[in-house]
Amino acid sequence: MRIKRLLLCVLAGAFMATLTVSAQTSSMTDEQVIQYYNRETAKGTPQQRIVTNLIERGVQIDQIRRIRQKMERQKGTDQLGTKDLTGQEKSRLRKSNSQQRAQDKDDPAFERRKQWEQKPDFSQMTEAEKLRYRQMQSDNYMEEMDFMKPDSLRFYDEYERIYAERMKKDKWPQVFGRNIFNQENLSFEPNMNIATPSDYRLGPGDEVFIDIWGASHKSMNSTVSPDGTIEVEDYGPVEVGGLSVAQANARLKATVGRRYQSSNIRLTVGQTKTIMVNVMGEVKTPGTYTLSAFATVFHALYAAGGTNDIGTLRSIKVFRNGRNITTVDVYDYILNGKLTGNVRLQNEDVIVVGPYEALVNVSGRVKRPMYYEMKKNESVATLLKYAGGFTGDAYQDNIRLFRKSGNLRSIYSLGEFDRGTFQVTDGDSLVVDSVLNRYRNMVEVRGAVFRPGMYQMDGSVGSVRQLIETAGGLREDAYVERAVMHRRRPDRTLEAISIDLEKLMSGDLPDVALKNEDVLYVPSRKELQKELTLSIYGEVLYPGQYEYAENTTIGDLVLQAGGLTDAASLMKIDVSRRLRNNLATEANNEVARTYTFSFKDGLEVDGQDNFKLEPFDEIFIRRSPGYVEQSHVEVEGEVAFEGKYTISNKGQRLSDLIKMAGGVNEGAYTKGAHLERLTTDVEKERQRALMRSKMVTKEDSLAYKQMEVDEYHTVGINLDKALENPGDDRWDVVLMDGDRLVVPRYNNTVSISGEVMNPSTVAYREKASLKDYINAAGGYSLKAKKGRVYAVNSNGTVTKVRSYKDIEPGCSIIVPAKESTKRISLAEIVGLGSLVASLLTAITLLVTN
Repeated sequence: MRIKRLLLCVLAGAFMATLTVSAQTSSMTDEQVIQYYNRETAKGTPQQRIVTNLIERGVQIDQIRRIRQKMERQKGTDQLGTKDLTGQEKSRLRKSNSQQRAQDKDDPAFERRKQWEQKPDFSQMTEAEKLRYRQMQSDNYMEEMDFMKPDSLRFYDEYERIYAERMKKDKWPQVFGRNIFNQENLSFEPNMNIATPSDYRLGPGDEVFIDIWGASHKSMNSTVSPDGTIEVEDYGPVEVGGLSVAQANARLKATVGRRYQSSNIRLTVGQTKTIMVNVMGEVKTPGTYTLSAFATVFHALYAAGGTNDIGTLRSIKVFRNGRNITTVDVYDYILNGKLTGNVRLQNEDVIVVGPYEALVNVSGRVKRPMYYEMKKNESVATLLKYAGGFTGDAYQDNIRLFRKSGNLRSIYSLGEFDRGTFQVTDGDSLVVDSVLNRYRNMVEVRGAVFRPGMYQMDGSVGSVRQLIETAGGLREDAYVERAVMHRRRPDRTLEAISIDLEKLMSGDLPDVALKNEDVLYVPSRKELQKELTLSIYGEVLYPGQYEYAENTTIGDLVLQAGGLTDAASLMKIDVSRRLRNNLATEANNEVARTYTFSFKDGLEVDGQDNFKLEPFDEIFIRRSPGYVEQSHVEVEGEVAFEGKYTISNKGQRLSDLIKMAGGVNEGAYTKGAHLERLTTDVEKERQRALMRSKMVTKEDSLAYKQMEVDEYHTVGINLDKALENPGDDRWDVVLMDGDRLVVPRYNNTVSISGEVMNPSTVAYREKASLKDYINAAGGYSLKAKKGRVYAVNSNGTVTKVRSYKDIEPGCSIIVPAKESTKRISLAEIVGLGSLVASLLTAITLLVTN
């Protein structure tokens, strides 16, 4: 849609620009415009550019309309012997000359076109009204130039039109056949290039071709004048009005033939005349329509937009010279394919569409449930035929018809023999029910059989044993000691019958006869108890739950779980067992029973070879205390050997790392070294909680990114003092896995940021005061909190700046902002004043009293 809007805006802007200049006459003829259009299109010039250029050259909308008509006629010039619009030989093929389909009056384009035809009085218009009118003119100009639009824009126009039509149709009940004249692909447009009918009468507007061959060769064409004559070259007028083609040929031979005695003469009909047909009554757009001389009743109804919501489809009358010549029943065409009554129209014919006689609704189990228009003498059987008949699950013995009788309603139950004689009336509603969801010869088996389901109850299935055999027999997990069969009593309540299948199938018990709708349920031992599982946790490859199997050992379950990991301990395997005592009458303090084992070679339990797992046991494979994975730290910057190093013992410190890295370089600034440490999950959650509390207490609106915690955090260290005092807990920090030590070069700058006029970085000056650095950044801003200035040192420590001693090389001076305070609004001031005045009044009264 973006491309469409852009094109419309370009064309509309170009058109409105032409409205600001005086009217001018186009300097291009219609043929020159067509040639220009074809030439530019061949060059690949964009459509909007072509249209804009034509408008700039003074081409008006009336000329565009003529060009469109000529271009549409030019589409048929690819036939043999035809020529284009430059004056060459003309095509003898006929084209449709019927009036375009009537537009619905509810369509906004219809109203715009009506206003377009009216000439406004600009002297009576405001500037806003003039702008709206020009916009309306621009919209209509674009509609007239639709034939120059790209195909993609036409696709969107068509989509919007179809969507609007669907929205409109949804407001009305769907009546069978009513939309037949609203289908784009079913216009009933006559075939113009058929042989001219023998009863066709020539009249004003008919185009005829006269061919002479033999001794002379000549072809000419002429149009029948309003007086009924044609002009024959080198002869003069010949009267042919009202004659058939055969009669016209005979007259030409009798008149012109005398001039060409040794030649043959033949007259054929080219483009036919148009006729005026009146379509009246209950159609969407009644009026007079110009149609092709071959047009039929259906095409005229299509041109009028079809019937409206009360128009009939069953009795459409056609009048000629005041006499009813035919009556059309559209249902006969839709259902039987018959075109009876769809006669070829003549000039001044009148088509009258009256209101429908009866509209009947059919719902339920028919193939085409909807509304149908019925004649008063038609029966319910005919209505069912229109609806396509019953569906496969319809209850056909008795259908119900609801009717409004006076001030009450009536219902009629119609059997098979009543439908042919029972006539319908307007407002009737026919309901066809479905068959009941019940069976007359069904038994069902469910549960632990190989083929559960419903089966036909007849001679082969009449007992429980026969039903089980037909269902493939009992499964191995069937609980044969007790099955349950549900049976319907006469009052449709259920009755349960217990059956010992083991004795019944062995013949120790007599077989049980089945009745209709009996349902046999065979329990499964597996389904009767909770799924039995074993759980294993800890140092195995695939910890989790596994299905229980009898005689499973701990080693068997470990193998199912993928085996032990490298960290698994062979010396401590714990088994937790659920307590089960179905005969207990009171609870005791013991809630679980725990066993501890160790493994020997081959995952065998040491000293307990016969220990078997029971359902719901939990096995814990512990991590060996002797298994420690390598831990690493990293050092970078001004050291001899940068890189990753392995921690060899738990007490290794910063000084040890520097020693392993070969010591610091000559230019290293150990006082500014900092340590980066991985943030643990516990520390991350603690920081998030702190942030959330700040949001609540200070009503701050922190962004989500502020809620994110970095993977690393800085640990404040003093590497220079750690190297001077190795092993001292005050300075020499113990290393952790993932630590990263950065030893920078000496940095003699100081950065100033926060609430200063010009945040910047300046050179470090020994003994320079805080004021000196602030002045170097342009001084404090109005929001600066001067008493809370602090410095972030390069080693990760933070110091409140009190004097020049707190400022070190490489640090960043931060000036925080004051907390924003809420100002008192005018309404609050007024309210406060009123409160004070009330208090003063109360005090005055107390003093006076």
